[in-house]
Amino acid sequence: MSPATMKRGSMHPAAKLQFERAVSEFSLWRAVPEQERSPAPAWWWQPALQVAEHPEQMPALSCDQLELPAGSSYAAGAAVLLAPIISQASQPWPDEFPRKFKSATSKAE
Repeated sequence: MSPATMKRGSMHPAAKLQFERAVSEFSLWRAVPEQERSPAPAWWWQPALQVAEHPEQMPALSCDQLELPAGSSYAAGAAVLLAPIISQASQPWPDEFPRKFKSATSKAE
């Protein structure tokens, strides 16, 4: 589907796909106990911002993963996905996601 054939204001299918992938990662990240959880990754920014103004309803699975009521919009989902990123001062290394890295020295203590 080319941009010329898309309705004004409709969301590109790739934006939905990327957002739904980030939502799945968010669900896995949130399942980790908070004291063991890494900071939220910066790579969630782009998918969330791409859908942040779209009133279209998310799929039921995405609503469930974000703990939003069924029929919630992509805009509401983007707000949930962005919330943990906005207030943090650092980002995790990719190998520290979704859980903080525990070094061998920290286990010995």
